[in-house]
Amino acid sequence: MAKNPNQKLKLLYLYQILLKKTDEEHKLSMEELLRALARCGIEAERKSIYSDIAALQDFGLDVMLQRGPGGGYYVASRDFELPELKLLVDAIQCSRFITEKKSGELIRKIESLASEPQARVLQRQVYIADRIKTMNESIYYNIDTLHAAISAGVQITFQYFEWTLDFSSQQRIQKRYRRDGAFYQVSPWALTWDDENYYMIAYEQASDSIRHYRVDKMEHIALTEQAREGQRLFHDRFNLADYSRKVFGMFSGEEKTVRLRCENRFIGVLRDRFGADLMVQPVDDTHFAVNVTVAVSPQFFSWVFGLGGGVQIVEPLDVREQFQQQLHQLLE
Repeated sequence: MAKNPNQKLKLLYLYQILLKKTDEEHKLSMEELLRALARCGIEAERKSIYSDIAALQDFGLDVMLQRGPGGGYYVASRDFELPELKLLVDAIQCSRFITEKKSGELIRKIESLASEPQARVLQRQVYIADRIKTMNESIYYNIDTLHAAISAGVQITFQYFEWTLDFSSQQRIQKRYRRDGAFYQVSPWALTWDDENYYMIAYEQASDSIRHYRVDKMEHIALTEQAREGQRLFHDRFNLADYSRKVFGMFSGEEKTVRLRCENRFIGVLRDRFGADLMVQPVDDTHFAVNVTVAVSPQFFSWVFGLGGGVQIVEPLDVREQFQQQLHQLLE
């Protein structure tokens, strides 16, 4: 048999066909494999396919043969199983900071990790097209730049903006830079994801404190040659998980230890918010008390209010009074 130039690629084409066309529910017989290779311009004999499949198995591809009616060759396992790919697709669709365009690109790449029949199943998972998504495509480059700065241990500069209303303008919702457009300079230490948004956790020298910034509201990020500062705060007493638990909705406030009186049915809510190591004390048959450290802010009060009276602030007194003042303002 005269060989054409594609013959040397036979093993690669066979590898691709098995990955794309087969899985535990979809198998290819020897005849179907030969026809698939023929469509790629490769003529092959049964004997050579047997040895090629053996070579692929030696290489690490989990190719199995099911004998009998409806049987055939198939890839039995992959780096990512279908349920794992579904989780990734769902996470991308539910992530507000990932734009609709980027969501589609990422999902198509995820589909390439599955067989074609499995990819069609993944497509049927994609149904949250109307979910609110960010329009800021640069967030991906911002994240990459921030990772580079954290890895290099250097300070960064950037501009930070917020959205404002101007009813006198045709475009009513407008971008406005904070500090009149002046550049911030901070020392980045970590990235965290809270309430569907990415935040950079950084040290600010001017206030000698830990600050956080929403990554999609940062622009013109640049690395400096100055070494990162704030090691004392981050290495001595900073815990990212604790920080995220204390700061509700990533709104800062004075950090205080607050005593809460809670109905027993809310133990799961408290555990989800503050972690499994809560020091719980019984109050009566239907209530317990717990001390938690939080950043006192309107968002913390909103969280308490949202539990419908099932969680009450006991002390300190000034935090109780702040909560009552906010309730009166809402009533007015």
